Amino acid sequence: MGELMTRLKVSLVTGRTIDQGKWKELGKLSREYMESVAICEIDPDDLKRLGLREGRNVRVKTKFGSVVLKAKKSRRKPHRGVIFIPYGPWANLVVNPETDGTGMPSLKGVDAEIEPTDEDVMPLERILLHIYGVGVSAGEG
Repeated sequence: MGELMTRLKVSLVTGRTIDQGKWKELGKLSREYMESVAICEIDPDDLKRLGLREGRNVRVKTKFGSVVLKAKKSRRKPHRGVIFIPYGPWANLVVNPETDGTGMPSLKGVDAEIEPTDEDVMPLERILLHIYGVGVSAGEG
């Protein structure tokens, strides 16, 4: 398969998932929502190239930001060099916030780089507080 890489250049695609929609109804502060959205689906061959096992954490970097997510083996294969992150606060940290007048940011084909990390996935409360300056209570979401 070749030598292990520490970083991999990829194309980031975001979109809706059934799990994201289902668990959003339970609340965006729920463990289930976080586990369904704070993930990065990666082609099995790319996981091997990075020496990364499913369930470990991966850092996704773009020119717009950086985020740590849980690596998941993509069921939509083969698509080496393409990663998928469900719509949500974690994806928002690494996509272009500009909408160019359309009302919707560009969520497909974003140049990115991924690498294994021992850092933790940032909980939603921390994203809202530290990134956006907004606090939440358990009843919100």
